[in-house]
Amino acid sequence: MTLLVGSVMVFGLVFGGFMLSGGKLDIVLHALPFEGMMIGGAAIGAFVIANSFGVVKAAGRGILRVIKGPKWTSDDYSQLLNLLFELTRIYRTQGILALDAHIESPKDSDIFNRYPRIQSDHFALELITDSFRMLAMQFDDKFQTEEIINRKIRKHHRESLMASGAIQTMADGLPAIGIVAAVLGVIKTMSSIDQPPEILGKMIGGALVGTFLGVFLAYCLVQPLAGRLKQIEEEDHAFYLVIRDVFVAMVSNHPPNICVEIGRGSVPSGKQPDFYAVEAAQRDLAAA
Repeated sequence: MTLLVGSVMVFGLVFGGFMLSGGKLDIVLHALPFEGMMIGGAAIGAFVIANSFGVVKAAGRGILRVIKGPKWTSDDYSQLLNLLFELTRIYRTQGILALDAHIESPKDSDIFNRYPRIQSDHFALELITDSFRMLAMQFDDKFQTEEIINRKIRKHHRESLMASGAIQTMADGLPAIGIVAAVLGVIKTMSSIDQPPEILGKMIGGALVGTFLGVFLAYCLVQPLAGRLKQIEEEDHAFYLVIRDVFVAMVSNHPPNICVEIGRGSVPSGKQPDFYAVEAAQRDLAAA
């Protein structure tokens, strides 16, 4: 929604202001297809040269993410806390062996199957199961455990930010690419220097569309897309920090409800479940 509203504001106010001030769009519209082909083609080509196909595909998915918004909702965080409460409670009351079937085959686990959104996220599922596998292998030092989990999360986060970084790099280069297109337009104009002033004026105006288009695309569209994608990645990143905090609290021998409360504190404020709602959900799970 913000992408649509922002785009309408950008195009409406920029071109509306231009027209209201007496500007005519005929020169812009005439030059736009050719300048757009040069600038867009050069920008996309340079983007492909600078990045692997994996990053290129991730950037395409990133644009869709900007349209859809963050992946995790307030309900997803509540479900995550419930899942971690169930696993932590079993670990504290029955031991790590009671979790073996759930951890080794999460797709067949009746516990994980109650939380399909979490189960469908490969990294979240892997982070939870790998953390419990460390316990099964008697690796229960809370400081080293936290560091290992942090390394996994940092690696995932670094890779997830590659797409937004690549789009930002393209935005940084667009103004210069616009100048390249404008220079080519000036070269074409100079080859027609014998033409009357009204024709030369239109040709120079068309050349300047290249500079305008490069700057406009960079700072009004591409850079905001990169910035918004980075915000979404940072917001979704918090989901995995909750898993880390609950697990480290569990290794520190805190009761399951305290572990979950520590994890709830890591949830972004706008999506943080209410304390009493989480407590009521825990009572229902314990009674089931």
